[in-house]
Amino acid sequence: MTSSHEEICLHVCVTCRQAGGPDDKALRPGAILHRALTDALARPDAPKVRVEAVECLSVCKRPCTVAVSGPGRWTYIYGDLNPDTSVETILDGLRLYAATTDGLVPWRERPEAFRKGVVARIPPFKTNAA
Repeated sequence: MTSSHEEICLHVCVTCRQAGGPDDKALRPGAILHRALTDALARPDAPKVRVEAVECLSVCKRPCTVAVSGPGRWTYIYGDLNPDTSVETILDGLRLYAATTDGLVPWRERPEAFRKGVVARIPPFKTNAA
C-alpha cells in the first residue's frame, strides 16, 4: 500500500536553541524555523506536507531538528539545521521524500544538509494483518 504525499508530516522542534540562547520560546531558533517552514509550505509551489510544532525531539546537542514521517514510510530525524538558511533545503528534501512510496531517499540524492544532519532513521510501524 502506498501513501499519499498529503499524509507526510514534518515535525519541527520549537524548543531547539543554541547553548546560552534566549529563554523566550518565540525567539528560539527552532521556533523561528517552524514559522519560516509554515510560511514556505503555504506557497503554491511547496510540497503538500503537514507541519507540526513539537516541544522536543530530544536532539538538544544538534539544534535545529526536524522529523519527517508518513504512514508506511521510514521516519527520518535531521539536526544541525540553520533556521535562516535551511528552509529551501528542507523543502527539497520533502519533495524527494514525497516522491517515494516508502520514505527511502537514496543517500546521494538527499540534500547535503540531510546527508550530514541525519540523526536517526526509524522503520515504519507495521501492523499484523489478520
